[in-house]
Amino acid sequence: MTSSVVEPVARNHGRPAGGRGGASDVAGVLVLGGCAVWALIAALGRPARPEGVLLAVLAVAAGYACGRIAGSLLPVASAAAAGLAGFVLACTSPYGLTGHEGPGAAQLTLATGAVCCASWAAPRAFRPALWLSAAAITLTAVVSGATAGAAAGGAVLLLSLMAARPRRLPALAGCALVAAVAVGGTWMVAEDAVPGGLPSTLRTRLTEHRIGLWQDAARIGATDPVRGAGPDRFGELSSAVPQPAGLEAKPHSAPLQQAAGQGLPGVALLGAAFGWLLHALWRSPRPTPVVLTAGAALTALAVVSCLGNALSFSQITAGAGLLAGLATARRPDDGSGALP
Repeated sequence: MTSSVVEPVARNHGRPAGGRGGASDVAGVLVLGGCAVWALIAALGRPARPEGVLLAVLAVAAGYACGRIAGSLLPVASAAAAGLAGFVLACTSPYGLTGHEGPGAAQLTLATGAVCCASWAAPRAFRPALWLSAAAITLTAVVSGATAGAAAGGAVLLLSLMAARPRRLPALAGCALVAAVAVGGTWMVAEDAVPGGLPSTLRTRLTEHRIGLWQDAARIGATDPVRGAGPDRFGELSSAVPQPAGLEAKPHSAPLQQAAGQGLPGVALLGAAFGWLLHALWRSPRPTPVVLTAGAALTALAVVSCLGNALSFSQITAGAGLLAGLATARRPDDGSGALP
């Protein structure tokens, strides 16, 4: 009886005492509201299409709200069901596991993260089955040739297995640092500012076409660093996009897409949204392993979104919000801020 109480409390080290998450909720409203308003400002007076950004903001908010509700009522079942649904969606979507590295890798990453969160929240007797399910998702990605999905999902699984020991704040700070390095590296490639030049192996992996898209995005964003060229105008302004531009005429990098469409304030708001999610996880009443697993999955998603157009798909943004909501949910009987 005593050990069952002490164990979850020990796992919550690093969370601010008595933290209710109210400040995080207010910050989330302000950040998401700012993203929506700035998209409209950037589109003002131009033939721009801010609908995609508005839909992404709505998807994150809806997913987060659903995750908070489901996680407060059925923390294990809802996380496991979310992981299974994400995996099925990745396997059955028109893009498939390998047809489009961006959304495919993102779906596999979020699915693995959700199942790992369910494992840490479940009683010990059920954990092996859930760990095996998470491993099966990663193995499926490996067998199907989904390299990015396998790498991201495998990293989330490995970090989740080690999530019982690290302290919450330093680990989440590390997540922020990894995301910042990914953004900085992408920007350096786009500006052709990599010291010594980009290694040929990495250039081959990224492909010349994608590098050309990044360079065009940086060039377009530099023409108006404040408002950019307007949301969803990249296809018509980029010389690297075949004309007529199709539905996937994106820079294949979320921060560069923000820079091209909404200027530096758009990039800052995207970073603020990620920072809000990490702050919400830091203030979460859930056990630290659950929090750090969700943080690892969202960080892997951030890295994937720097290298592809994963965030251009509403199911991905909704899934990210759902996972964050599950990892920050409070039980109805948790009136004092104690662990569920």
